[in-house]
Amino acid sequence: MTIEGLNKSFANVQALSDVSLGVRQGTIMGLLGPNGAGKTTLLRIINGIISSDSGTVSIMGEPASLDAARRIGYMPEERGLYDKMTVSEQIIFFGRLKGAQERDIRKTMKEYIDMFNLEGQENRKIKELSKGNQQKVQIIATLAHEPELVILDEPFSGFDPINSQILTDLVARLQSRGTTIILSSHNMHAVEEMCSDIALIDHGHLLLHGSIADIKDRNRDDSILVTTVSPIDSELLLSSDLISDIKQIPNPGWRKGYSYKMKKLPKVSNTSVIPKIAEQSEISLFEEALPSLNDIFLKYTTSQN
Repeated sequence: MTIEGLNKSFANVQALSDVSLGVRQGTIMGLLGPNGAGKTTLLRIINGIISSDSGTVSIMGEPASLDAARRIGYMPEERGLYDKMTVSEQIIFFGRLKGAQERDIRKTMKEYIDMFNLEGQENRKIKELSKGNQQKVQIIATLAHEPELVILDEPFSGFDPINSQILTDLVARLQSRGTTIILSSHNMHAVEEMCSDIALIDHGHLLLHGSIADIKDRNRDDSILVTTVSPIDSELLLSSDLISDIKQIPNPGWRKGYSYKMKKLPKVSNTSVIPKIAEQSEISLFEEALPSLNDIFLKYTTSQN
């Protein structure tokens, strides 16, 4: 999918401003941004629900339109199930709207019904289900026509850890089949675990786009995490002209020793620091302290306010 120069305004509000990005086929991209950033507007334009003021969207080489949207499975944050329909009626209805044949929908539906442990629920009305099971039906209905591009907006909402893991496994299975997935979520842990790429939007502007690994590398600050068997003398290490700051940090309950977060001076290599620490104590852990997605999110979005 390719987006070029996308602009959209509502009255005096610029919802999207010159947004351009690409989503590589078969990848999982996390779409991030604060509330009101423009994410929903972007997703609605991709799905042909609303039109942009300018710019283009290409879905697998085809301009975005209601016809192209048949190749998309879109689950919006605002759920849209019909209370009086049964589970199977609801899934078949949405699949047929996307142009799939009922026999194909039923085959796909059974696979996902089994995966989400909804066996025996097919003839129950939506209003009789728990919110968590309604969420499962919404996801299955999104996937019933076997779309090439899947867009999930806050899919973990209302899920317990067990069902969250089922959804995580499902997304991995879809990717293994070549499906492209856009995951819009405030669950940074899930995005970091599942996605290879991210796009960060705020106030309608694209602030970041690319692989998580590259973005983390660009935003690192020469901090390291070190665990030693015995305590170290911070003042002695600071006097070595290798480290500018050192703080002792709590250990996870399962880790023994003494843990520190240190910041190296510019252009100081790890191979220079390690011997100086080892002079004082045996090192049981040494790693670069790359920023988390949550750190990066806060860094870029708070600077916009």
